[in-house]
Amino acid sequence: MIARSLGLVAYEPTWRAMKEFNASRTPGTPDQVWLLEHPPVFTLGLAGRREHVLDPGGIPVVATDRGGQVTYHGPGQAVAYVMLDLRRRKLGAKELVRRLEQALIDLLAHHGIRGERQAGMPGVYVAGAKIAAIGLRIARGCSYHGVSLNASLDLAPFARIDPCGYPGLACTRLEDLGVRVSMKDLQQELHQHLETCLPE
Repeated sequence: MIARSLGLVAYEPTWRAMKEFNASRTPGTPDQVWLLEHPPVFTLGLAGRREHVLDPGGIPVVATDRGGQVTYHGPGQAVAYVMLDLRRRKLGAKELVRRLEQALIDLLAHHGIRGERQAGMPGVYVAGAKIAAIGLRIARGCSYHGVSLNASLDLAPFARIDPCGYPGLACTRLEDLGVRVSMKDLQQELHQHLETCLPE
């Protein structure tokens, strides 16, 4: 995967760029992973319901085309958008989710944290609190959108939604688990673990 570090970028232009990249792919287009942060934004997946956005306040709400329900993105959250040719990699959607979860679990383990899956709730959890979300779109046999890992972001906005459609779902972050790492280093770690769990 070719890694692109985009810094802090607005959600909607990045989403449009992902769609355009996917639409313009050919069978020989190399896969990419985009590593970035977003300014504060709530995003509603295709299964998302407006009633799960309890009190957005001044934070914009964007209805998007990924799977899943509502989540929050903000500075201090490591986002990795994975643009993969699933036919070339011989991967189905469920296996892709499993491998993305494993990359996150392995990253946490490197820092001495036990990350876990929860049945029917894509993402990664620590002691029942969600630390990483996964939301994907698969079109033309290729994926876009991806994963977000809470590092040092303000968790307060999660109380203004039902995270992933679950009222009262607790969320956590690396900083509260004793891990303080620069965003640049964390994104590099995330890319390395994704590479390991998503071999060509």
